[in-house]
Amino acid sequence: MSQFWSPAVRDLEPYVPGEQPRDTVIKLNTNENPYPPAPGVGKVLADYPIDHLRRYPDPSSLALREALAAHYGVHVNQVFVGNGSDEVLAFAFKAFFCHEQPLAVPSISYSFYPVYCDFYGITPHKVPLTDSFEVDLDAFPADNGGIVFANPNAPTGHAHSRAAIEALLDKHTSRVVLVDEAYIDFGGESAIPLIERYPNLLVTGTFSKSRSLAGLRIGFAIGPADLIDGLDRVKDSFNSYPLDSVAVAAGVASIEDDAYYRACCAAVIATRERTTAALEACGIEVLPSSANFVLARPTTIEAGMLFDALRARGILVRYFNKPGLDQFLRISIGTDDEMDNLIDAVHAIVGEK
Repeated sequence: MSQFWSPAVRDLEPYVPGEQPRDTVIKLNTNENPYPPAPGVGKVLADYPIDHLRRYPDPSSLALREALAAHYGVHVNQVFVGNGSDEVLAFAFKAFFCHEQPLAVPSISYSFYPVYCDFYGITPHKVPLTDSFEVDLDAFPADNGGIVFANPNAPTGHAHSRAAIEALLDKHTSRVVLVDEAYIDFGGESAIPLIERYPNLLVTGTFSKSRSLAGLRIGFAIGPADLIDGLDRVKDSFNSYPLDSVAVAAGVASIEDDAYYRACCAAVIATRERTTAALEACGIEVLPSSANFVLARPTTIEAGMLFDALRARGILVRYFNKPGLDQFLRISIGTDDEMDNLIDAVHAIVGEK
């Protein structure tokens, strides 16, 4: 801790990302897509004119916003893009949730939410999950400074229907409701069609998961035009060029190959279901998931011990050693071969106990 840090920095507890190893391992710890991006993305990267890099990118990222607007059937002024959905979320917290009233968030959800609360001085109101580890939409308090939750939830994987989210919006009309749809393409039902009827709904998404572009950092938000204008005001007060021109071109190419994207999502879903059945056959409890990961609870070995044993075999999963999650491992869905290796390793480790 430096003597030159401001008090606000000294008190921060930063988000801890999943390990990014340099050695060759089976990497199932950061929810990356196991398949490459759409072929058109590779062509964009191979053919991109290097001379374009000497110029600043379009500060509005209009080409990508137009592509997203066409894909989701909304107007371009209802689309915001940023440097990964984490940046989009950070701007949203600043734009909409800096109130005296607490921000309602699930007690177990994306672990960046409490970091943003600390960073902006927002008081969180943590709403416990149900006994089945679902976000309890009925438990969000009426008196709040906004609502944020992931759907499907991370790291539990449960997803609410669009009708359930609509019922939530009918009850909460005076503050922004932000639905984080980072994993929606793996079995969830998007709330985006609701934005025309609910002026306080903002939906965020990412190209890091279903579109296999985690390395380019592309995130977006879709909502009513005045909410998007609020995000733009924050962006232009912080960094008016959030997305580089290469990322914009690659993002557009990804959207254009819709069939490839859907096929990759279907493959991940099929592997997830097969993996769930195989883990359960090993005596592992697996929560129902609509994401590209599963949350698994060993029944014959401590989760931390299984994490260490898998790591010793070159298989990385995620272990959140904190209350409420310390009995679980979050396992990203990889290729069929990777998941077969995981299942074989789990079977061998559990058999030794």
